[in-house]
Amino acid sequence: MAHVIAVDLGADSGRVIRVWLEDGRLQSEEVHRFPNTPVIAGEQIYWDILRLWHEVTAGIDKAADGAASVGVNAWGVDFALLDRDGRLVSNPVHYRDSRTNGAMEWVFERVPRREVFERSGVQFMQLNTLYQLASLAGDHSPLLGAAATYLGLPDLFNYWLTGQKAAEFTHATTTQFYNPRTNDWDRDLLRAVGIDSDIFPKIVPPGTRLGDYKGIPVILPASHDTGSAVVGVPLSSPNAAYLSSGTWSLIGVEITDPVINDASYEANVTNEGGVYGTFRLLKNVAGMWLAQQCRATWRGRSAEYSYDQLTGLAEQAEPFRSFVNPDDPSFLPPGDMPARIREFCARTDQPVPETEGQVMRTIYESLALKYRGVLEHLSALSGQPIPRLHIIGGGTRSALLCQMTADAINRPVVAGPIEATAIGNACVQMIALGWIDDLAAARGIIGKSFPLTTYEPKQVAQWDEVYQRFKEISQKQ
Repeated sequence: MAHVIAVDLGADSGRVIRVWLEDGRLQSEEVHRFPNTPVIAGEQIYWDILRLWHEVTAGIDKAADGAASVGVNAWGVDFALLDRDGRLVSNPVHYRDSRTNGAMEWVFERVPRREVFERSGVQFMQLNTLYQLASLAGDHSPLLGAAATYLGLPDLFNYWLTGQKAAEFTHATTTQFYNPRTNDWDRDLLRAVGIDSDIFPKIVPPGTRLGDYKGIPVILPASHDTGSAVVGVPLSSPNAAYLSSGTWSLIGVEITDPVINDASYEANVTNEGGVYGTFRLLKNVAGMWLAQQCRATWRGRSAEYSYDQLTGLAEQAEPFRSFVNPDDPSFLPPGDMPARIREFCARTDQPVPETEGQVMRTIYESLALKYRGVLEHLSALSGQPIPRLHIIGGGTRSALLCQMTADAINRPVVAGPIEATAIGNACVQMIALGWIDDLAAARGIIGKSFPLTTYEPKQVAQWDEVYQRFKEISQKQ
């Protein structure tokens, strides 16, 4: 049976998945999975981009027989620079690299912070593409002088697949120099920070057939992984919110026009492009990154835990003992996360979590309470009540976190599908091929194709009591 190939590259791993329609339902099969392990060389953190390219093509080749198309999505903000011959100028640098330290302030000396938001509608994070490029400009890096083309990372893979240089819309909007009012790169902003705007290719929409790879059409999905993930949300109502739960927690609502005003600026939310005329009003939260780094730290000390084991330890730990702000700057770089969590708790005059279970309980409860605060902002900014939250991605595997979230936000939580990003990627390809009519039809099919679990709020009063304490702790420095 004919199928499409969804290549889903995440910050922790990559997957190549076959997806097809059978009796009105979506079916999927993972044909290739591989780790995405950054490389530290000297003092810089790089993506192992050539290894990823090898794995991507190996996976596509495994799924090639009967493939009607292939689409690639990847994480946002990171990029590659090509020289005039189309070759990599250097290996792409990881968004958690320290080169952006101080870059935001450097940019704001040239363009006021409020103006940057007015031009882009994107939340301020030091890992944004704008500050990565600004760090090169501020250091007078020769890489910029050698660059003839800028490509976001999924655009780089598409270029290698097809030979065509283009910037897919949803990924371009994560840079903080795409202007949703002009529907183009903000060239005035780029020039103000010393970036040659001529290196940026034409922006094209999801659903575009870019070219072919070994005879297989390459169709652009929402190339930003969150954009594809949101396509894969079986929204139960137009006002429902979504949470794409993985290394990052992306929590938001789907809207038709960006919300760029004083309130959204103060809330530091983002407006990222979606598919078929939509935008994603959302907030980036640190997500399972904290748990991933804790697990890696304990593994380095010869204490190997599965996520199920860590969840079990968290369940046994005392509730509401300590909280952290998941977005505290100290948690951004890789490293000894348990120690940083303890340092945060000590700094904010809380009991210091000592055991693995206490650390994990602190992470899960803090994430659930953070989600509550974000939903309050989103409801106010969108002017609509939010009746329920849909959780997709790897975080759906944690029943504990899903139930905590339902309790904290006092709304039902609908969990699933796990592989929403790959499914959303595939659905955009299928719409382009004419297999599915439109986005609404795709979501209807998704809703009946994959198991969904609903978590009803239970211990609401207890979570209400600790929410104010969490907010006060989060604001402490």
